[in-house]
Amino acid sequence: MYVVHCQDKPGGLQLRLDNRANHLEYLKAHPDKVVMAGPVQTEDRTGMVGSVLVLDFATRAELDTFLAGDPYAKAGLFETVTVLPYKKVLP
Repeated sequence: MYVVHCQDKPGGLQLRLDNRANHLEYLKAHPDKVVMAGPVQTEDRTGMVGSVLVLDFATRAELDTFLAGDPYAKAGLFETVTVLPYKKVLP
């Protein structure tokens, strides 16, 4: 399992909005892999500036393939992508 933090490029809100429907459909098409996902919001909670996902993949190679297929990634939305191996303990 992995936690993925994707930080949008500055000024990326419109690019995010333009690709959001396809991104959500992509995630919904993989319910066995997407444990949870959602946007990182601005401090005032009026905008979106990134994504956090918890994904259930056995290997980093499988995860990387999945991430590369995400419409947000294909659109070049992200400035950085941080991947951390993760072990769920609670609940």
